[in-house]
Amino acid sequence: MSNRRRQRENPLDTWVPKTRLGRMVHEGQVSSIYEIFEEGYRIKEVEIIDVLIPDLRDEVIDINLVQKQTDAGERSRFRAIVAVGNSDGLIGLGAGKAPRVRNAIEKGIRDAKMNVFPIRRGCGSWECGCGEPHTLPFKVTGKSGSVEVTLIPGAKGLGLVAGETARLVLGMAGVKDCYSKSKGATKTATSFSFATFDALKNTMKIIIPKDWAT
Repeated sequence: MSNRRRQRENPLDTWVPKTRLGRMVHEGQVSSIYEIFEEGYRIKEVEIIDVLIPDLRDEVIDINLVQKQTDAGERSRFRAIVAVGNSDGLIGLGAGKAPRVRNAIEKGIRDAKMNVFPIRRGCGSWECGCGEPHTLPFKVTGKSGSVEVTLIPGAKGLGLVAGETARLVLGMAGVKDCYSKSKGATKTATSFSFATFDALKNTMKIIIPKDWAT
């Protein structure tokens, strides 16, 4: 799917915060998304993401027509899986359903923004040792449904040795070099993308020596 960049108006111009965190961001008391992650605040307004991560991009990973049988007959809606990221350590993944493709994508983007998560990057490949954050610091595994994805650090210049869906998610997160192994129903874009997303989130669950000093 094509990557889409939008020229958005400044969200501060029309945004009226409804939560305490929203007011703190609006008033400039919180100026970095990482402050929110460190303090463990829960993001309930998508405008917070728009303000703190203005360079966020979105990518449509998959669009499917889903049908549901109701008392009134068969109901058809589109489901869009969307990834958002800044290619610099932030990644979000979401899903949206609506009778129209455009509305499904918009809902997917909103859901993905509400699920933005930081990841840890580094140079964990024994073949490299350059010290730059081009890959992952260690091997991680993520699961979603029947799909299990394992991401393995790669040397600089390797590229992303992964399926198309995983490459999209990894690229949006800013991972440039990586091996991957997967098992399960990997042809299911929803499970494959969310398993990759889960693996990336797991990079923050392991403490590395660098963290001991902080």
